[in-house]
Amino acid sequence: MKKQRNALRKRRYDLTSRRGYINDPSPKVSVIIPVYNERRRLAAVIREAYRAHSSIEVIVVINGSTDGSRRLAEKMGARIISYAEPLGHDVGRAVGARAALGDIVLFTDGDIVIPAVKLAAFIHAVESGVDVAMNTYIGPSKRSAVHRVILAKHALTAFMQRPDLSGTSLTTIPHALSRRALDAIGTEVLAVPPKALAAAVRSGLLVKAVEYVAVGAKNPLRRKGAGRDPVGDLIVGDHLEALHYWMEAAALPAGPAEPAEEEENETAYETKTERESEAAESFRQEVTAAEDPED
Repeated sequence: MKKQRNALRKRRYDLTSRRGYINDPSPKVSVIIPVYNERRRLAAVIREAYRAHSSIEVIVVINGSTDGSRRLAEKMGARIISYAEPLGHDVGRAVGARAALGDIVLFTDGDIVIPAVKLAAFIHAVESGVDVAMNTYIGPSKRSAVHRVILAKHALTAFMQRPDLSGTSLTTIPHALSRRALDAIGTEVLAVPPKALAAAVRSGLLVKAVEYVAVGAKNPLRRKGAGRDPVGDLIVGDHLEALHYWMEAAALPAGPAEPAEEEENETAYETKTERESEAAESFRQEVTAAEDPED
């Protein structure tokens, strides 16, 4: 009986995953989903994204996927931006935001299924006047030994004198930005999410942590080998870059950030892509070594 119920659930899921949606040609909301070999959860992620608002486009940025993610996303009606080599999720978000048509741009990931009602909360916050709507989730912080990534997030919000943000970060999905925010800070800065947060605060935008989504419990287990954590290194490095940006900007008059020149934007993309690719490759090698009984 249990096997029959599981088979029925799988059949219903397969049928639903093949059902296509249609992007609004003039969307109010653009949902950006960077994807790197995340086909197993992608159908459910896209389905919830389409249900989050009545006027929506879903943009899937394919980061060198080889598992059929692109074909699945196309069948479901998503707009595809595809790259043969992995960009990294942060650069993928920046690329997707540059192509977005909506007045509100919502960011999520291809491997974490978040219910549409939760995604809608971030959209509603921006519709109500918030420029940068963030997840209030900060991870386990009430411990004697707090993870360095969590410490980096708290350090940034404290340095910006924003205790109300309490360690929330644009490295955490989901989050949403208004078109006004994108115009003020530029899409290229989204390649370094903590720097984008600092730029938004610096520009005088309304930045607010609006909804709790426990993505830590949903995130696939990240294992470390040989005591190293390349993904953690990348996130901490991004926060250090944001702190450096904030200190440099502190000497200037407050106001909207000046958009970088196009050549500088492309260099920023390339640099972050290299850093994310190196971190991802190092992480894959360590996981393989940890799973190999002969090593």
